[in-house]
Amino acid sequence: MTEQLTRPGLHVGDEFDAIVARLEALDPLLRAEADAVEAAGRLTPRVVEALEDARAFDIGMPAELGGPEFTPRQLIRAVETLSRADASTGWVVMALQMIAGTTVAYLGADTVADMLDGSHRMLAAGQGTRPGRARQAPGGYRVSGSWQFASGLLHCTHVHTAAIVEETGEALVFTLPREQATLVENWDVMGLRGTGSIDYTLDDVFVPAGRTYVATTTEPLVGGAVYRCGLANMAGICHAGWALGVGRRLLDEMAALAAAKSGTYRAGVDTSEFHAAYARAEATLRAARAWTTEVWADNEATLATGSALSTDQETLTRLALASTTEAALEVGQTVYRWAGTAALRSGPLNRVFRDLHGGTQHVTSSPAVVQGAGKRLAGLAPDARWVFLELVE
Repeated sequence: MTEQLTRPGLHVGDEFDAIVARLEALDPLLRAEADAVEAAGRLTPRVVEALEDARAFDIGMPAELGGPEFTPRQLIRAVETLSRADASTGWVVMALQMIAGTTVAYLGADTVADMLDGSHRMLAAGQGTRPGRARQAPGGYRVSGSWQFASGLLHCTHVHTAAIVEETGEALVFTLPREQATLVENWDVMGLRGTGSIDYTLDDVFVPAGRTYVATTTEPLVGGAVYRCGLANMAGICHAGWALGVGRRLLDEMAALAAAKSGTYRAGVDTSEFHAAYARAEATLRAARAWTTEVWADNEATLATGSALSTDQETLTRLALASTTEAALEVGQTVYRWAGTAALRSGPLNRVFRDLHGGTQHVTSSPAVVQGAGKRLAGLAPDARWVFLELVE
């Protein structure tokens, strides 16, 4: 039986400032490597080494195992920092650190140590929004299925994947060595090309029962209150940071372009209309960041007491993410309009614009999520609760 190493409160360690400073220092390297990351469809060796040295992949790991175990707002800041430098790098890190951290938290230290068998680190990637199927077998399950959008899979050691158990209808998350999966390298997309978010399949693969957990769990075996958010909210934390970082990078690019164009013949950036548009875009992104911070400050106060988030808090969490994603998209549209033909040519602005439109398609900010939030906030679903991204009555 796995020993529980949990704590009721949030872990706020002394490593946050130092780690974020190291992530900020990576900005020139990540910008310089961004084209190579996109061309390769994965992070380059230089980027991976630099991220490892900065402990970027460790920020979601429980403190009991030597991890920094960032709070939600600290996670948002870290992912925002990396995503501002390069959207694909930020996306890969947010996925790998979140899945690795929650895998350890929900499976327990002993189980993970057994899976690693002396290896230095677990990095897990995979998909759970469209579950596969599992059949009960002696000592575990046999899992089959096909999954898409496994961001960071080319860099991971293990696959984390969701499936429905045929005999019970229960949704479980299964963890297995990456070598047991068949990777389908088909990531031919418009944006976020550097994330390598390929498909993968499993064909009747055996997974021991001890390497599974209930997909909706909010009860960690290792770590503090951050893991009581559950998978959906943990993912939402990261996606909020990503949207804020990419939105800020777009404004950075537009400001640099405006400085270069100002004073030239018929420069649109010298008009009052552009000045007002840029101001509105700035306000839109800052407002989204402020509200996201407010929502998660309230959530952290609840988690710190050992309590679970209420349905209303979960509603605002999902709505804040959707609104932040929409804010980044609105900023992108403003930048694209005023950048003119510069946005059409190969270069950082073109890449970031494409990455934006890749990331804002994610299911965590789908119209159904906003509709569910509105229904709850309007008082039309008083007894409902959130199950992943669906408001269930």
